[in-house]
Amino acid sequence: MSVFDKYKPFIEEYKPFLGLLIFGNIENLVLAAQGVLEGANPFVVIAASICLVITWQFIGVFGTKAAMKYSRHIEFIGGFAIFVLGIQSMLPLIYHLL
Repeated sequence: MSVFDKYKPFIEEYKPFLGLLIFGNIENLVLAAQGVLEGANPFVVIAASICLVITWQFIGVFGTKAAMKYSRHIEFIGGFAIFVLGIQSMLPLIYHLL
């Protein structure tokens, strides 16, 4: 019997969103890089981040059951958004290097 056996139902429930969770962290790094490039006030970024994390926590708690049937669509849209934000964050650097 593994230590993680009691967490298996929880893991199975969120398995369709695993890719989105991983790439969401990459998206956070991209957005942080954009904030550094634009000279954002770190205290404003911290306050906005905390508010958004709390909001997403409530959405995650109450909206996960309804969203499970749309997990493939959500994952595609999230991946596409990460791709677009990555390109958007690299364009100023490319223009700067040219």
